[in-house]
This record gives sequence, C-alpha cells and structure tokens, in this order.
Amino acid sequence: MIFSEFYGVYYNTIAAILTEAVAHPVFEQEMKRIIQQYAFEESKVTIPDAIRDEKWQLIKKDGTTPIKNRPSMPLSTLQKRWLKAVFCDPRVRLFGEMQFDFPDVEPLFLPSDVIIFDQYNDGDPYQDPTYIANFRLILDAIRKKYSLDIVVRTRKGKTARYVMAPQYLEYSEKDDKFRLIGADERFGCTINLGRIMSCKPCGETFEPGQEKRIVPKPRSVVFELTDQRNALERVLLHFAHFQKTAEQIDESRYSVTVYYDKEDETELVIRILSFGPMIKVTAPQSFVDLIKQRLIHQKSCEH
Repeated sequence: MIFSEFYGVYYNTIAAILTEAVAHPVFEQEMKRIIQQYAFEESKVTIPDAIRDEKWQLIKKDGTTPIKNRPSMPLSTLQKRWLKAVFCDPRVRLFGEMQFDFPDVEPLFLPSDVIIFDQYNDGDPYQDPTYIANFRLILDAIRKKYSLDIVVRTRKGKTARYVMAPQYLEYSEKDDKFRLIGADERFGCTINLGRIMSCKPCGETFEPGQEKRIVPKPRSVVFELTDQRNALERVLLHFAHFQKTAEQIDESRYSVTVYYDKEDETELVIRILSFGPMIKVTAPQSFVDLIKQRLIHQKSCEH
C-alpha cells in the first residue's frame, strides 16, 4: 500500500500533466494521451473534468499552470521509514551496492522485530563476502545467459564440480537459504548457495531452451490426519506452500496428499513428525521407511 501503483496513480498522472504544462499549454487531447499512459481507462473522463472545472486549481482553462517548476514526488516520512527498514535486511545487499540513507528518520521496524515461526537457525551467511560475490555472479549469469563453473561442498564433506547453465534462484523461508536451479549437458541440478566453494564464468553462453534440464516428477506423501486440537487447520497452514489435496474419511479423519520436490524430503519428514500421533503416513512405503529411520535415529541419540 505504501508504494501502491494503484493508490498513487492519480499523483503520478497529474505530475506528468503538470510537467508538460510547465513547458507549454496542455489541452484535452494531450491530457487524455498522458492519462492513457499513466492511469486507468475511466480516468480519461474523471481527470479532464476535474481539471476543466478547476476543482484541483492546477491547470487553468487556457492549458497553462500557475506552478513554475516541474513537480517532484518526494518520499513521505512513512515511505522513508519503510525503505530504511527494508535495507536493514542483509539479503538486500546481495543484489548490489545500493548506498542511501535517510538520517532524518528511524527504520519502521528492525530485523529483530520479525519472528518467523519454525524457521531453522542455520540460514545462509548473507554477510559473507564470498557468498555475496557468488550470489551476484550467479544473478548476472542468469540475466546474461552464460554458464558457470561451480565447485560445491557436499553434505558428506567432499567436493563436486558442475558446469551448468543457471536458470533461476529459489528462496526457502523455512530454511532461510537460496538455491540455484540450473542444467548441465545431461540433467538438471539444484545447488545450495551456502555450499558453493568457488564460482566462475566458463565462457559459454546458451539460449533459452538450449539447456537440457529434466524437470523431476514431483513426489508425494499420503497421510491420515486425526482432527484433534484443531490439527486440520494447523496442518493446512503448516504445508501452505506445498501443493496438496485433502479428503474427508469420516467425522474426524482426513486423508491428505502433499506433493513435494526431492530436495524438500528431509524437511517434510521433520514437519510430519512434529504433529506426533495425529498424523499417520500411509504411502508410499519409501516415505514410511524414512519416518521409521528418523525415529530410530532420534531414539539412539537419546541413549
């Protein structure tokens, strides 16, 4: 709402008309052209009428304006405070060096004021110089369509090398991590940016559609849900960003199917286990086995 193009459209339109009127008289035909460019279709009726009747006293009947200088659109105090709050987020710096400050205002809020429920604490190192450099290079490669030579550290502590065509970046609020989605000559791949050890251009360019990324078929898990203590509402909210279906079995039980990518499988296991006995996984058997392995591991850690 603060920077809404809909709620600010009349200000921007009138500012454009006044900019022309400062230089030369503006008549109805030119006004309609400007209005069509900046405002809504119905505004071609309301704005000229308001100007013609001098309700706003900005444009005279002869098309001139009493304003001497071109209008500017200064930021309001609320807008400054909002921007200052946004730039307190270290992730903003990933997209480039944007130097600005409003010393006359305080941030509308601070990062410490925002609490994201159930977010992991091992997010990406957004203030690390190497991470920032890798992020900006990847972003440039996505925009300019060139390939990258990337060395990553695997979960087992080993290194792996990819020569890939980056396609897009994906952010997980749950993990607080960025992932790079791309393709090499044989198949598609996903890389966590926090695991990248080195990243450099490899000199090859590619055209859209040239990459041979194979989009993996989404996996699914089916579980029965017992609607106790408002469990159904909590489950639907908890899995809100996953594609899913829910079917009522009886008065208090539901069958829920959640579709997910392979990279999210471990996270999904943890989330399902967090609901305890209110959720029972029924299919596929491979996911049931993952649940069992997780429980056995947790029990062994207790001892």
